[in-house]
Amino acid sequence: MERRQASAEPLLLGAHTSIAGGLHLALERGQRVGADVIQIFAKNQMQWSARPYRPEEVSRFREAVQETGVKPITVHAAYLINPASPRPEIWELSLQALVDELQRAHLLGIPYLVVHPGSHLGDGEETGLKRVARTLEAAYRRAEVEGVTVLLETTAGQGHTLGYRPDHLARILEQVPELPLGVCLDTCHVFAAGFDLRSPEGWEALIAAFQISTGLSAVRVLHVNDSRHPVGSRKDRHARIGQGYMGLQGFHLLLHQEPLCRLPMVLEIPGGLEAYAGDLVLLRKLAEMSADDLAHWQRQFNSQLEPPERGPGIR
Repeated sequence: MERRQASAEPLLLGAHTSIAGGLHLALERGQRVGADVIQIFAKNQMQWSARPYRPEEVSRFREAVQETGVKPITVHAAYLINPASPRPEIWELSLQALVDELQRAHLLGIPYLVVHPGSHLGDGEETGLKRVARTLEAAYRRAEVEGVTVLLETTAGQGHTLGYRPDHLARILEQVPELPLGVCLDTCHVFAAGFDLRSPEGWEALIAAFQISTGLSAVRVLHVNDSRHPVGSRKDRHARIGQGYMGLQGFHLLLHQEPLCRLPMVLEIPGGLEAYAGDLVLLRKLAEMSADDLAHWQRQFNSQLEPPERGPGIR
């Protein structure tokens, strides 16, 4: 494992913040919790469509970027979108929604759009992966935008979901090499999919899997979340940092792992702004610790957790 140098440039840590009340408020919330970067939904994540932005909304958002110094790094696409759907009506709605998401990210000047590869719903993985590639190709053609890269997110592998193996993502990317595509690596998801990130060997296995599939350079953003379920559970339930099955050790290893620790890292944890602020402080503290310091400090951390929040992953 290549270790992060203490003198290296600062980490880019942030959180998914709400746009409730106005797009610009997501940046102010990010500033409040101490985020360097943020992720947002560009509209209601549980709806297919929304009204277009008013020009003044876009202007206020861009002004807030300058005022706060917080960098909007990703838009997370709506949860309803399923690029792999074999159902024609759902596929068309997903395509239209993906076009809209690309255009919104472009208007806001946000470089990355995180998209779940979706579920093949029993149609078979190979068919589903081909359909995802076709959807992305059609979406970029219709959206007619530049400067926005779609990041396919790793998944936990529930049901017929695609993307729980790095080679799934590689097989999508290989079909449309002309498109600006990459990968968003979610720690909870890859842990639940079977990579035990509590050990150096687990991180080495994950990195090797990406090196031989998409190439490690395809990974552009990390979602940094602990897991409420054990390794290999194939269940997607996020926990606060150190309060799930990955524990502090898994994140200490990440924060000292080059080159992944140089990527933007976004929290998507329960607990709202207070939890974001606390876990950003925690991550920065972990980044400065040696392995020996961690072993001593972890006992103190565990003792301060309330029993209902500790979960079976705290040792």
